[in-house]
Amino acid sequence: MRSTVLLLCSALLAACAPTTTSGRSGGLRAAFSDQGVAFVTAGRACVARAPSYRPVCPRVPAAVDVAWNGGDAWAAVPGLGVVVTLDRAARSVSVGRVVALSATRAYREDGSAVGYAGEALGGVTGGPSLAVTGNNGADYVLLGGSLVRVPGGPDRSQTAGEFLVVTPQGARTSTVPAVDTATGTYRLSGGRLERLDPTGRVVSATSHPGGVVGVVGADLVTVTPAGEIRVYTEALAPRTP
Repeated sequence: MRSTVLLLCSALLAACAPTTTSGRSGGLRAAFSDQGVAFVTAGRACVARAPSYRPVCPRVPAAVDVAWNGGDAWAAVPGLGVVVTLDRAARSVSVGRVVALSATRAYREDGSAVGYAGEALGGVTGGPSLAVTGNNGADYVLLGGSLVRVPGGPDRSQTAGEFLVVTPQGARTSTVPAVDTATGTYRLSGGRLERLDPTGRVVSATSHPGGVVGVVGADLVTVTPAGEIRVYTEALAPRTP
């Protein structure tokens, strides 16, 4: 069934063609959940489920973003105006030209939003560059580097940034890829993966190229722009999947 869906997508693309989500690094976006990590780099969307973290990269046309919803990993394919699942049961939902995905919504170029069943949902004014669903259930998007809550409005307590970090209270902006946990923050900065305590002090670090970072269950997981997945313990010891 999946091959039939993807062949249809390819045909439509040829006819009419001219996304812990936690962050974006160059052409890389990634979304983390207890199920694993979904990511898109250079338009190629993949999903790597725990505990093996073996990437599955179906032949989906150029994607711009990924997200998790209902245990499924989804990719946004604006050239076809759809979101599609990346593994398990093949599903495709018409959503229009989407630029960012959260766990609850697909955001179009004008900021309007639609759910994963195709239902219209509240959005924002203007196309967001990133979107996440916070632990409080609300969506947060980046508009021109500023944090906006959906529903709600701009969070003026946040400085401008190019990454979104989910927090127990919702989400925050960051200038580097990062993830907040109960024991502190992990971030990719200056060629290193760093662990910070709750006061912001770096307590450990290891060499690491650029990419994005997130949490999958008890694992700390990173993805590089080349699609390489690395898994670490809380103490930054490499963990073999």
